[in-house]
Amino acid sequence: MALFRRKLFRSISPAQIVVGFASRGLPWPLRWILGTRLVSKLAFLLAIALFSVGVLTLDWSNGWPTFSINRERAADVGHAAKELANEVRDRIPDRVTETIREGIPESLALDRWSSPVAPSQPTSPAPPSQAGVVAPARGNARSTIRIASFNIQVFGETKANKPEVMRVLASVVRQFDIIAIQELRTMQESVIEGFLTLINAEGGSYRSVVGPRLGRTISKEQYVFIYDSSRVDVDPQSIFTVPDPQDYLHREPTIARFQVRSASTQPGFSFILANIHTDPDETDTELDALADVFVSLQRNDWQEDDVILLGDLNVSYQKLGRLGRLPNIAYTVHGEPTNTRGTQSYDNIVFDRLATTEFTGVAGIVSLQQEFGLTMEQAIEVSDHLPIWAEFDAHEHVTQVPLAAQPSAAPTSYGQARIVENPLLSLPGYQR
Repeated sequence: MALFRRKLFRSISPAQIVVGFASRGLPWPLRWILGTRLVSKLAFLLAIALFSVGVLTLDWSNGWPTFSINRERAADVGHAAKELANEVRDRIPDRVTETIREGIPESLALDRWSSPVAPSQPTSPAPPSQAGVVAPARGNARSTIRIASFNIQVFGETKANKPEVMRVLASVVRQFDIIAIQELRTMQESVIEGFLTLINAEGGSYRSVVGPRLGRTISKEQYVFIYDSSRVDVDPQSIFTVPDPQDYLHREPTIARFQVRSASTQPGFSFILANIHTDPDETDTELDALADVFVSLQRNDWQEDDVILLGDLNVSYQKLGRLGRLPNIAYTVHGEPTNTRGTQSYDNIVFDRLATTEFTGVAGIVSLQQEFGLTMEQAIEVSDHLPIWAEFDAHEHVTQVPLAAQPSAAPTSYGQARIVENPLLSLPGYQR
């Protein structure tokens, strides 16, 4: 009898024992299939993978193990897997048939500003800007403005239905005058409309600019600018998506021109923002192309010298390609982690340091955990990226003004505020 038991247990693998125990209650034909050596091993490995990503959970509260499926997490994983499969399918022919990087032109088709490619639903309802009219400044008008960028991971209906997550997101937006958002993934206009309602629940007057759905696969994304209309105006005629006939960019930047409202005779700071989310598999190609986008934007018919490119670049400041080699190029993040787990530096705010002298030298990264008292898991529920921001003078600099002559920046509570110690930002006259 002891010999029989030893032979029996030698012929049954640990995976078969675990799967057999876990499949109690299933119809016997299914239990028999799952109990075979090969299938049980595959099922065991699959279960480990599902546990690791949070799709399967195990509950021992009743004395017996009870398995349950997190349907919301399963939908997210399925969505990511489908997107990855589509990316692989779409990219393989390109890599086999051509070297894209060798075909990057000297400049993208951005010369004809008179006929911009307008995004669908370009702005939320807002009165058009009127030349020569000075808008009244709000009572607590500051001498600086803060411009931010935030990749809100898979921002759609699922996230919009999580009150605690949306509360944190709304609080983040309220800290800034303008915030460029990447990765809006929804066909429902109500997501942004509801988000604006939540942001303005405390008496704010934020509005939005929403670009078209972009992407080569079925998983499309939209760029969003959310701005405080009591401090900043947007020119509706300036909103467009960068034309990219050669398809070097997975999601072409959405562009808008803003101006800070001014109650004085000194004009408010005006600037062009280019919102971008590069493809992580094509960063070499896309960052080289973005150099052409940046230079082309500088040659605009508005004679606007301040061009700010911001978003999720999917690389650190050391890998900006031709964009990082442009004359006088500056960036506000130089190696600090910008993902929530604190392991990678992906996001940045880029501009010409000689043109955009309005930059005060102060920039930061908002730690979701520290700022809102979240656990790592709760912070990742909000996003896998952190918001980044930079501070600019609220008034236009006609000529280059040494930063030492500008008012010193007051201490902030915007999350890890710091003086940017970037060798490319060695502005004359600046002293710590």
